[in-house]
Amino acid sequence: MHSRSLEARADHSASIPAARRRLCKFLDYYRPHLPLLAADLACAVVVAATALALPVCANWITRQLGDLSGADDATRSILVTGGVMLALVALQALCTAFVDYQGHVMGAKIEGAMRRELFEHLQKLSFGFYDRERVGQLMSRITNDLFAIGELCHHGPEDLAISLLKFGGAAAILTWIDPGLTLSILAAFPFALLYALHFNGRMSVTLRAGKAQIAAINERVEDSLAGVRVVKAFGGEQAEVRRFEAENTRFLDIRRAGYRSEALFYVGMTAFAQLVTVAVVVGGAVRVAQDRMSVADLLTFLLCVAILIDPIQRAVNFVRLWQQGYTGFTRFMEVLETRPDILDAPGARELGRVRGDVSLRGVGFAYRPDSPPVLTNVSLDVRAGEFVTLVGASGVGKSTLCALIPRFYEASRGRILVDGQDIREVTLASLRRNIGVVQQDVYLFAGTVLENLLYGRPGATRDEVVAAARRAHAHDFIMALPDGYDTDIGQRGVRLSGGQKQRLTIARSFLRDPPILIFDEATSALDNESERAIQQSLADLTRTRTTIVIAHRLSTVRNADRIVVLTENGIAEQGRHEELMAAGGAYAALHRVQASL
Repeated sequence: MHSRSLEARADHSASIPAARRRLCKFLDYYRPHLPLLAADLACAVVVAATALALPVCANWITRQLGDLSGADDATRSILVTGGVMLALVALQALCTAFVDYQGHVMGAKIEGAMRRELFEHLQKLSFGFYDRERVGQLMSRITNDLFAIGELCHHGPEDLAISLLKFGGAAAILTWIDPGLTLSILAAFPFALLYALHFNGRMSVTLRAGKAQIAAINERVEDSLAGVRVVKAFGGEQAEVRRFEAENTRFLDIRRAGYRSEALFYVGMTAFAQLVTVAVVVGGAVRVAQDRMSVADLLTFLLCVAILIDPIQRAVNFVRLWQQGYTGFTRFMEVLETRPDILDAPGARELGRVRGDVSLRGVGFAYRPDSPPVLTNVSLDVRAGEFVTLVGASGVGKSTLCALIPRFYEASRGRILVDGQDIREVTLASLRRNIGVVQQDVYLFAGTVLENLLYGRPGATRDEVVAAARRAHAHDFIMALPDGYDTDIGQRGVRLSGGQKQRLTIARSFLRDPPILIFDEATSALDNESERAIQQSLADLTRTRTTIVIAHRLSTVRNADRIVVLTENGIAEQGRHEELMAAGGAYAALHRVQASL
């Protein structure tokens, strides 16, 4: 399942075939680790070479047994050769240990680099991407998919190198011993290859479906656990269990099909290896009986056939790793190739600290090109230092309008200016440094109170943090917590009340001290006493900065310099509370409706 955002691709890459582009991208991750990769492959060559040398040594020892004329010399040669074989085994063990350890470290480093790049890219993507995607799906790409890629990065090169060297070397030795028997054995390999390719294709389909389904399970779990309080409040535990079981059953069905193909794949490859061994035993014995092959050569032939089978087993493992890793890499690249909806324009300027003038000129917005517009031809001027409140019925676009100012979304038409500069012509980072946003959806990170407040301005001193908390009337309840500012508040601030969480987010915005403040229902979770305290703090704060407040409760907007009434058709009217009430228009109608509740 891929959303529209995952189908977006960079314009410059359209002319390059996707497979080639992704392969180049994959190989680029090895670039910082080329010395380690070279050492890993060198050790893989030694592992393959020592494995091929051992049968040759065994052939030499066996031939010495037939030399009865010089028993002492033969014994000495056997012992020397045995010593050489022990040295080869020790060398092989050391190289295998290096390959297993350092190769895994290299794979883990590449996996870590990919994870970092993907996470950084996710930070750049716009709100529109997250409106379309689900957190569980993205988590699966960052965890499961990248782990499979790391395994491929480690085992892939070494397995491929060892397989090719062992197969080529063993085939050469077998051809030297008996070309006819060797050719008859190798003639069966194309059939084994076709068999492997058939089930390889079936495994590819099920692996991709399995990854998509495990992402759906992650999504289901994340959604259910994040909303566990709602689940318990509505007695929805059994409903959640049923929904999870449905996803889990689908995953089981996919895995069952995958395991069926995998079982047939492994059974076929194992049977092929055993049939080759039987053919060598029977064919070699016949040749020995016909005096066309020595016993020493038969022993070497059998040992080399075992080596010849090992590449097949490694190839089986490589195919499995390739399927899992390539599937994961494809899903990884689908996200990485998604372009942010909102980017800095070429040559975008840095925006210094602004006075705070905000102007909207004929602004329109729709979330998708095929969806009805949320805003149509909205024009509004907010002077620096002015306190403006947006009111209106739910769904008329108040929050959307405020989200356009820091460019969380891009206006579909019209222009937005800050201090006379088009916000599309300045850098996103400098624009957002000048704007503080307290959103209706309160979010706190896992950690301490202090860490969450410092998110507003990481370099702030503790005294500045405390001052911001006092202005948001949060200091007293913070000091009442077990460890004060060092209290761990849990995931999403679960250990705090709704009002406490909201006051922390307001304090965080106060600490940021931006010239433009946007409050989206910032006092909706506060009790009356706390709300009055916050309103007083807002009044003090807004004397020196531009403030735009979205409010449903009209009792909170009486002291605004200007009230702007937004409707589905745009701005209906604007003015002070007394003026709008006297006009008897849309604002007065909203006020009467709320007064009657």
